[in-house]
Amino acid sequence: MSNTEIYISVDIEASGPFPPEYSMLSIGACVVGDIDVSFYQELKPIGERFLAKAIDIVGKPMKHFADCGQEPKMVMERFDEWIKSISHKKTPIFAGFNAAFDWAFVNWYFHTYLNKNPFGIAPIDTKSLFMGLTGGNWKDTRSSRIPDRFKGPLKQTHHALDDAKAQAQMFERIIERARERRQRDI
Repeated sequence: MSNTEIYISVDIEASGPFPPEYSMLSIGACVVGDIDVSFYQELKPIGERFLAKAIDIVGKPMKHFADCGQEPKMVMERFDEWIKSISHKKTPIFAGFNAAFDWAFVNWYFHTYLNKNPFGIAPIDTKSLFMGLTGGNWKDTRSSRIPDRFKGPLKQTHHALDDAKAQAQMFERIIERARERRQRDI
């Protein structure tokens, strides 16, 4: 996509809508354009607070993450190292389907545990990208309303890595369509 940037699709699952009141429970990431280059970890909760609806979506009880999750600092160190290992000299760009949600957790965890965020200060939001491409309404950016031609064969399952991969395919197709349109307009 770029000689100077690497787009990394990131998805998280959480116990509620915002950090640090709620915990990031899992994080999945992959390289846009090469989804087999991926990262996945489950985290120990940073507190006991959760919303039942959020846990229903995640599909695993909080006890699972308390028992099986890794310490958040260790996960963020591993994620940072993975980003460095795949970025080489390119700037890593956080791409999220609902970037405001996922970004809030990833940014908070990076700054809390590593005092830095390798993605810098701004993510790119696939929903906004789609809205700009199509001129549609915000309600049309729900994944269930985005036409299949913008989706890859993978489906979103509410597993952070599955969703990161499916969202990477969607991001790639939206960017490709935008480039085709730009070429026609030049």
